[in-house]
Amino acid sequence: MKAVISRFVAILILVIPGIVACFGFLQMKTATFDYFAAFGNDAVIPKFSWLTFIVGFILFAVGIGFIGGWIFFRDRKHNYVAPRFKKKRPRPNV
Repeated sequence: MKAVISRFVAILILVIPGIVACFGFLQMKTATFDYFAAFGNDAVIPKFSWLTFIVGFILFAVGIGFIGGWIFFRDRKHNYVAPRFKKKRPRPNV
């Protein structure tokens, strides 16, 4: 039972940043779409909502960065990475 709970927690740790990244991407998409959609309406002067776009970009970057770091360190632990990314061993003092 303990293994099932620990795997469930591990899945949640990966799903939450994924949802955050998706929400950030949707915020950036919405800000861009609203700006370009306003060009079709002559009664409105198109304004780009920078705050929504920047918050969306930050959420997207944090979510993707967390997932990417998780995968990188897991692969480093199993020696699946290129030699330049492997942990450096200290040289013995002679």
